[in-house]
Amino acid sequence: MKVLIVYAHPQPDSLTGALKDVAVEQLRSDGHEVRVSDLYAMGWKAHADAADFGDVAETNFMLASGEAYDNGTLGADIRAEQQKLLWADTVLLHFPLWWFSMPAILKGWVDRVFTCGFAYGAGGTAIPRYGDGVLAGKRAMLVVAIGGKEPSYSERGINGPLDDLLFPIHHGILYYPGMDVLEPFVVHGAIGVDDERFAEITADFRQRIGALERLGPIAYRRQAGGDYDRRLRLEPGRESAGATGFGLHIAS
Repeated sequence: MKVLIVYAHPQPDSLTGALKDVAVEQLRSDGHEVRVSDLYAMGWKAHADAADFGDVAETNFMLASGEAYDNGTLGADIRAEQQKLLWADTVLLHFPLWWFSMPAILKGWVDRVFTCGFAYGAGGTAIPRYGDGVLAGKRAMLVVAIGGKEPSYSERGINGPLDDLLFPIHHGILYYPGMDVLEPFVVHGAIGVDDERFAEITADFRQRIGALERLGPIAYRRQAGGDYDRRLRLEPGRESAGATGFGLHIAS
C-alpha cells in the first residue's frame, strides 16, 4: 500500500506530531510505502492566488486554475502534491481540531491542490463528483487531536456532534473527488496526555493503522447512484430510518 500523510502542526513534539511518527513507523514496518507532506516544515503557502497559475488567459479564478492544470503551468509545489495524491492508495490527514476545523495551513493545502480539472470540474463539468472522480478508489482517514472531552462533542454536547463538525471535511473535501472515507481516529482530551494514556492511544492507533486495508468506508451516497433528483436533493423515501441532517447522505 502507498500512503500519503499530510501533517499539519507547528510543533514536532506535539501529540499530533507523535502520532504522525507512529503512523510512519508502523506503516513502514508493515511493508508499506510512505510519503509525508509536513506542511509547516515545507513552509507551505496557505493562500491560493493568481500567482499559482502562471501565464493563463482565463480571468475567472476557478477556471484559471483549471486552465493552469490543463496546460501545466500550476506552481511546482501544487503539482508535486497532486502527484503524491495520484501516487497514493491511502491518504491520512493528521491535524489538531482548531476552531472546529482544520488548521488554516491544511485548508490552504486543499484550496491550492484540489484545483479545477484535478479534483473537480474535469472536462468542464461539475461531474464526476461525490463518490466518483480522479481520486475514486483511494482511501482517506483523518487523525484528529481534540483538546475538549468527548461528551462535549456528543449529540447533546455544547460543541455539537463530532460527526457533524467533520462532515464538511469527510464529505465535502474527501468524498467529493471520489475518495472512500474511513471513520476518523480521534483523540479527545489531547491536552496534557501522560505517558500511560499515550501508550494506550498508541496501541489503539497501531491497531487502526494495521487494519487500514480492511476497514469499510462511511457509506456515503454516490451522486450518480440514483438517490438524488435533478436538483441534487435526496429522493423521498430514500433516507435511512430516523436519519436527519447530514445523516441523510449516509445509506443504511
